[in-house]
Amino acid sequence: MAGVNGWEFILLIVLAVVILGPERLPEYAAKLGRLVRQARAMAEGAKGQLREQMGPEFDDIDWRQYDPRQYDPRRIVREALMDPTPFEPETSAATTGAAASPGSGPVSRDPSLPTPFDDDAT
Repeated sequence: MAGVNGWEFILLIVLAVVILGPERLPEYAAKLGRLVRQARAMAEGAKGQLREQMGPEFDDIDWRQYDPRQYDPRRIVREALMDPTPFEPETSAATTGAAASPGSGPVSRDPSLPTPFDDDAT
């Protein structure tokens, strides 16, 4: 519920009672109830309109794939760490003997050659 735990919710209720007072609290609670009912009715109306526009394809959609709770970063990292597939490093130009392109990673260099120097880099 929007990152509010139990103690924070109780504190909000106590704060509402203190600020609004016992006279106005029932009125505002009724307004909140009407707001929640209207929001539910609007959501159901949008769902009905979508069902009407999509037709039979609406029932074929797997709605679980759109659930934002499935994107828990802890679960994603846990599954990635427990992945049984071994890591296979890419073969570099140094191991294959091919010429290396700039930025392709470390390449073994002949120590008898002078160190490369780039005038534009300094």
